[in-house]
Amino acid sequence: MRRKKRSTIEDMMEEERPRERLLESGPGVLTDADLVAVLFGTGGPGEGVLELSARVTAALPLRQLHRVPVEELLLVKGLGHARAAQLLAAAELGRRLWPDGDAAALVRGPETVFDLTRDIRGANREHFVGFYLNSRNQVLRREIISIGSLNASIVHPREVYQPAIAVSAASLILAHNHPSGDPTPSEEDLAITRRLVEAGRILGIDILDHVVVAKDAYASFKERKLLHA
Repeated sequence: MRRKKRSTIEDMMEEERPRERLLESGPGVLTDADLVAVLFGTGGPGEGVLELSARVTAALPLRQLHRVPVEELLLVKGLGHARAAQLLAAAELGRRLWPDGDAAALVRGPETVFDLTRDIRGANREHFVGFYLNSRNQVLRREIISIGSLNASIVHPREVYQPAIAVSAASLILAHNHPSGDPTPSEEDLAITRRLVEAGRILGIDILDHVVVAKDAYASFKERKLLHA
């Protein structure tokens, strides 16, 4: 089953809308574009907020947003002074709350991934996440790629590797939760991982691990020697 294409907020079921998902499951389940959509609230003339937020997050380095000059923000189509001010205020608030935020998380092993997936471990639907790393295994970007049903995520290589290319990632780590509470990889997990590993080899971007998490435990493909195409 393919995920339904989202065009406007009005096209989405209420429980799928970014603001409702944030309130229900926490901000960690939202993509960067979803978070910006919540921040903006509305789109512009002839353009929905989802389209606007997707373009903004593609055009701007969100991790370094507090360093981006206002003049550069205003070059992005749809960003006037009011929305530029919203973005800069949010970035500054985040910097004050997390003063060492410029220090990217260093992934030392599956236990680090387990710690970085606290927000999805207890979710009642599968959340498939990508951690995009530089050559020192620091996280350049974390992206929620897919949110599935009770027991299945729908994942396409294109959606996994687009963020990797966007941030020039050297490698990536996959993670997803098992709502059942048992992190043992399923046959579907194995098949999806083999497909993604093969795609990564073609692109020259290695998958270092795939970590399945549950509320109190995890299973690492690398540790179990399951990471192969």
